[in-house]
Amino acid sequence: MLETPWPEQVYDRLKSADIRHVSYVPDAGHSKLIQLSIDDADVTTNMLTTEEEGIAIATGAWLGGQRSVVLMQSSGVGNCINMLSLPVQTRSPLLMIVTMRGEWGEFNPWQVPMGQATEAVLDAIGLQVIRATTSEDLVAAVDQAAAMAFGADQQVAVLISQRLLGAKTW
Repeated sequence: MLETPWPEQVYDRLKSADIRHVSYVPDAGHSKLIQLSIDDADVTTNMLTTEEEGIAIATGAWLGGQRSVVLMQSSGVGNCINMLSLPVQTRSPLLMIVTMRGEWGEFNPWQVPMGQATEAVLDAIGLQVIRATTSEDLVAAVDQAAAMAFGADQQVAVLISQRLLGAKTW
């Protein structure tokens, strides 16, 4: 059992991996992780207008000598499929942390199709996908994903299950 809530544990892992840049689309599932990033003077943050901007920014950060993470919701994965060819084809590291929708306890039918397709779509474009269903899984997944991305120039997405995040209500 984790003594500290998972957002703080994940943030510590990101910092340990020397990630100094965080791009995000505002999302309730990432809210604590986003706030920790904003509050950290050693981290540059970018609030995105669309998820594909985060892919380009992460690639640019890498070319500029910085490690980056992109935070998004599963619905945003559909928005950035074409842009994901950039790090795949250039073999640039990419680390994404994706909060899932359209799964356990979903109330919004518009979230279901992309939620069901997210893992398969990321796999089809060539990303490594690691799914986390518990807090312990998530912390370990972020460690492994960062090692794969920045140690082996891989493109990796960590999917945080909706069950871990809790069902949203309208």
